[in-house]
Amino acid sequence: MFNLLVMAGGWSGRRDEISNSRIYITQEQQAEYKPNGLLDIEKLRSMPAIFAGETNRYDPRQVARVGEILSARQTDQAVTIEYRYLDNVTAIPQEELVRLAPALGINIPRRGFGPFEHSHWAIKTPDLFKVLMTEWQRTSRSPIVYRLEEPQRVNSNLLSAMMPFAGFDSVWGAIQRAAAENGMDCGRADNRWDHPEIIQDVVALIDQAAIVVCDCSGKNANVFYEMGIAHSLGKEVIIITQSAQDIPFDIAHLRHIRYLANGEGLQQLERDLSERVRSLRSEASS
Repeated sequence: MFNLLVMAGGWSGRRDEISNSRIYITQEQQAEYKPNGLLDIEKLRSMPAIFAGETNRYDPRQVARVGEILSARQTDQAVTIEYRYLDNVTAIPQEELVRLAPALGINIPRRGFGPFEHSHWAIKTPDLFKVLMTEWQRTSRSPIVYRLEEPQRVNSNLLSAMMPFAGFDSVWGAIQRAAAENGMDCGRADNRWDHPEIIQDVVALIDQAAIVVCDCSGKNANVFYEMGIAHSLGKEVIIITQSAQDIPFDIAHLRHIRYLANGEGLQQLERDLSERVRSLRSEASS
């Protein structure tokens, strides 16, 4: 979640005022962020904010800043906020902000006024810093063991599976069915041959996927390596295993799906996976 604040003439960098009529709280957000008709300042302060100027999307001089709200005071007419920019987050050129809009949950209509063409304050649901790290600041994507495609192209309908191959056909079938139930394609490294090096096929499969399922059963070293890549690329990772003892200590705090490798257990795995995938896709589209 984050605050999106757009201001005509730009921001002063310290204190500004926004009319109450320009604070857009949706019906679904009312109970949490505006109970009894008053803004819940503490909740709003707990979220980061994008401070953007009201501007034409093609103006190369315009930039937005990421910051935090320090305090806010609401009157009958307006809210006065004090804030600061985060020095460790680079200013975002307006053109880049427009490009990132879909990932940030910001709808830009084909016709009429867009969200950056009028002053307002709105609350958006995506994880701001995750989007900035995975979709914008890509200059750090420079591993030497394998190559990452630039620009990154994520297929929102692709689920990839990192898992042992031998003896896991029935598990692979359950994963495929769970993906299909949610309208997703399912990929595994042994059914791709796009590059001469197998590591490139594995990394591309992870990098392009919206969701990565990692089966830790048997403490497979390849799966652990691939899961580390998925985590570093900011992927939504679903961990599954036949034994909790196979989960490495460093990620033992993360939730996982435990399953039994029999008929009934695999049916339950399919249901659990399908539910988790459905939840992740719902969050991504909200």
